[in-house]
Amino acid sequence: MKGSIPAALTIAEAARLIAAKKLSPVELTRALLARIEALDPKLNAFLLVTTKQAMAAARAAEKAIAEGRKGRLLGIPLAYKDIYETAGVRTTAHSRILIDNVPKQDAETVRRLGEAGAVMLGKLATHEFAIGGPATDLPWPPAHNPWDVRRFTGGSSSGSGAAVAAGLALGALGSDTGGSIRLPAAYCGIAGLKPTPGLVSRRGVIPLSPSLDTAGPMAWTAEDCAILMDVLAGHDPLDPASVAVPAVGYARAIEAPLKGLRVGLLRRFYEHDVPAAPETLQMMANAAALLKDLGCRVQDATLPPVADYNAVGRVLISAEAYALHESTLKTRLSDYSRVFRIRVLAGALVRAADYIAAQRRRTDLIAATAAVFGKFDVLICTPTADAAPLLSEQRPDEGFARPFLTTVANVAAVPSMVVCGGFTAAGLPLGLEVIGPAWGDATVLRVGHHFERASGTRARRPAL
Repeated sequence: MKGSIPAALTIAEAARLIAAKKLSPVELTRALLARIEALDPKLNAFLLVTTKQAMAAARAAEKAIAEGRKGRLLGIPLAYKDIYETAGVRTTAHSRILIDNVPKQDAETVRRLGEAGAVMLGKLATHEFAIGGPATDLPWPPAHNPWDVRRFTGGSSSGSGAAVAAGLALGALGSDTGGSIRLPAAYCGIAGLKPTPGLVSRRGVIPLSPSLDTAGPMAWTAEDCAILMDVLAGHDPLDPASVAVPAVGYARAIEAPLKGLRVGLLRRFYEHDVPAAPETLQMMANAAALLKDLGCRVQDATLPPVADYNAVGRVLISAEAYALHESTLKTRLSDYSRVFRIRVLAGALVRAADYIAAQRRRTDLIAATAAVFGKFDVLICTPTADAAPLLSEQRPDEGFARPFLTTVANVAAVPSMVVCGGFTAAGLPLGLEVIGPAWGDATVLRVGHHFERASGTRARRPAL
């Protein structure tokens, strides 16, 4: 494909060019590997680049296309957060504890993408065992934000957000326990979906908090996330948390217009519970106005306080993460990062009564959230109070010191996605969060898709 920059392609665009035989998977993969080599030293998005495997997969995709095989992910280069197990390829969870871990099997999601013909470029930085905070006392440095390398990517799918935003991969897999797909999507100016729990298999994904963990796609656009979901979604009988539900064609469903859609504006969340910066408030006002222009009926909506959802989330994450790591913490405490120790050791103090109370309160919050969806098709909010902060300003106790807006959807067990809602005067992206009812993933993706097309935010990429 002469005269074009593969890094600026979306999955949808690349798939069309590959299908028309105007772009070679080998050419595309080679160009992205060269881009990774040139730019990743500034970003630290990759923990491992799988060059040989990637080129072999690209050649196999090219051969399959020549033989008449079709598929929108055939020959598309992706990369995976390093908590996704990959057969024969080191999977560390960005931790010294697993520095020599080489799984024998792929995670179910990795297997599905490979079967669809996707090309794995490598494994991406995260925060240790996906706990959500950058650490400087680990074998690999934290990822940096492509819009300003001094700034935080969001976590814990930090490398996924950075790689997609910088055009080092056309899509990525992330995980979300309290916001770990949507926070990097917001700070890095991309799209990321936290699916309904049970929709995407978690088998082979190293857990943090099984009550809240979800696996999902990250890409430049909502449309690309929908294309990935067409492969990722579906029942996995070997994952006890997987749920068998009717299949949905996500990439097809997002094209339906928004006219008449009932949109609830969670104004109290970002004006009172977690007060947003002036530019974020203006972005939300602009987003509400744009959705009205698209035919949506926008009204204020009310949920229980953000602090209630966060209190439940913090108890569950602390207790479950500590339980998963207790034996290793007792024998290899100093091998964990300081951030991990601060965030997880508190779980040793959570009593069974506290944990059960949190689970009971979660049931109440799930019911309260579901009731609001009797009046609205989706809810919108900002996932963050402001644009990406400086990496040096990140606190080890982040998430305990102040609540996350994103944790609401995890505790409520509903789908939620973040798309780029606009930019600050300084050129940093601001996220817009779209929350749907359980199993309303297609509607969430549809709103994100139409918002992106109408807002024009996808025409702007970081200058690297």
